[in-house]
Amino acid sequence: MKKRFPDDFLWGASSSAFQIEGAYDEDNKGLSVADFNSFKKSQIQADTKVAADFYHHYEEDIDLMKELGMKTYRFSIAWTRIIPDGDGEINQKGIDFYNNIINKLVKNNIEPFVTLYHFDLPFALVEKYNGWEGRETVYAFERFAKICFKEFGDRVKYWQPHNEQNLIVRVNERINIYDENDEYKIDKMRAQMDYNMCLAHALAVNACHEMIPDSKIGTAVSSSVTYPLTCKPEDVYAARMNDNFKVYYMLDMHQYGEYPGYYMNYLKERNIMPVMEEGDKSILKKAKMDFIAVNYYRTNCAEALKANDEHPFGSREGTVDFNMYGLFKMSMNPNLKATEYGAAIDPSGLRVALNEYWQRYHLPLIITENGLGTPDILTEDGKVHDEYRIDYLRSHIEACALAIEDGVEMIGYCPWSFMDLLSSAQGFRKRYGLVYTNRTDDELLDLKRIKKDSFYWYQNIIKNNGL
Repeated sequence: MKKRFPDDFLWGASSSAFQIEGAYDEDNKGLSVADFNSFKKSQIQADTKVAADFYHHYEEDIDLMKELGMKTYRFSIAWTRIIPDGDGEINQKGIDFYNNIINKLVKNNIEPFVTLYHFDLPFALVEKYNGWEGRETVYAFERFAKICFKEFGDRVKYWQPHNEQNLIVRVNERINIYDENDEYKIDKMRAQMDYNMCLAHALAVNACHEMIPDSKIGTAVSSSVTYPLTCKPEDVYAARMNDNFKVYYMLDMHQYGEYPGYYMNYLKERNIMPVMEEGDKSILKKAKMDFIAVNYYRTNCAEALKANDEHPFGSREGTVDFNMYGLFKMSMNPNLKATEYGAAIDPSGLRVALNEYWQRYHLPLIITENGLGTPDILTEDGKVHDEYRIDYLRSHIEACALAIEDGVEMIGYCPWSFMDLLSSAQGFRKRYGLVYTNRTDDELLDLKRIKKDSFYWYQNIIKNNGL
């Protein structure tokens, strides 16, 4: 049979600290933006206080990872466990916790794959510097990254500075824009935050290469693949610009050290150009990614959206899949089925994305998020029959195999998520895991880990190195 995946392919699964750990204030951990945002929803869904309680169950959870056969585990380090207030004293208990996780992963031949910032900025930095708007936060992140490289770099080879920077800057709450209502001021603030995150990313990349010579570090991008709604030239252009404004402007900055022309023109025309200090350019230019991590869930359609007096060029409507006047208007693809939470199911779009990223940047690619969120049902005999998730994963793994046949260099596949964890918008109603976490939004229950049918299916995929 034809070999479709490399022998050293990193089959794994993913999670993030605030969505899985719980223990939000134990062992000196500080409050994060993710905690703050989740507590505002505590009356209607689960929050970060317990989540999946990985903090107290990590040993048995890693045993399950070993049973699954995982080659890698992609997880994040909570900044507020290492430095509770973001830029002050180092918390040894936090370092001890992640040392325990990393050591157990290594002992079980599971490659640790670490994200440094996954939506959980220390809230103290919001209070002191307005978070990412303040340049002080850039240097606080650099310090945090260097501490992690020093403490864990002897066992961790793969790193990501940020998760989905291109997505979080589009969601006001995620980047701690709370009280401002003036859209112009918000977009000006957003542009500065985005640039500062790019600079922080570059400083982390450079430090990683200097401190851990054999390391690999790259960005984790929220993938956008956009089809034109019609074959009208203006709609084709709109689809291109949607991907440009949601993905490629940031990848270009991370790889080439500068924003592309269309994005600079947008910043200038809107008069929201961020402050860029002398010396930044050399830092940004030096920071070359070693790989691109792809978080892929869906595709969308776009059509042209004209600007007018009421909605001048570049003004936005919405958050994640926003419309941008003068450039694009978003819509669902009428030819695709969607999940009950509105994500179009499109494995062919993943093949498109992988080919696009490979052709543009010629960097190895790894899937760090890809999955189906559903309200899974636990049967009376304690099982979860999630054949719909198996179908989803099978079709997307097949898309990866086809991309490899196209010539794309892929190094791994990590579905979201290893186990049920706290969904930002739907708590524990929306489940992604290969392992069921026995709790609801309203009741902790016993937090028992229950292997779903998809667990056994994926176990076989890993054992056979693919489909």
